[in-house]
Amino acid sequence: MAQKDGGTEQGRVKTDDNLGTKAMSGGPTAGGGVVVEVREKKGPLRAAIPTMPFPLAVICLFLNTFIPGLGTFISAFTVLCGARSELISERGVCCVFWLNVAAALIQILTAVIMVGWIMSIFWGMDMVILASAALWA
Repeated sequence: MAQKDGGTEQGRVKTDDNLGTKAMSGGPTAGGGVVVEVREKKGPLRAAIPTMPFPLAVICLFLNTFIPGLGTFISAFTVLCGARSELISERGVCCVFWLNVAAALIQILTAVIMVGWIMSIFWGMDMVILASAALWA
């Protein structure tokens, strides 16, 4: 999406964490740049992942890596302890808690066929990404 000039790509990525948008603008000439905007639409399970303190998010990632679903199950209880989530304002704390418990159960039950284990690792990585974004915000 950025313009190529002599085999090298010119462009920079701008992020705006408040809106969850990413824009890439490029072009060596003034006013001749291209702007592309991508907005990520999250499903209810993905939006229910809580923003925890960074050390706890790393522990949950570690647990999810070796015991699929355990870190997700622990993260469900952080919602009851005040961790923020994108979905709390729409659905409430109890619903977000049960969505996280459901995600943990899905990860545990499908770990036998490797799907749950992979999902569990990605869930843990999302927890760490959300925690690190909260550190820099």
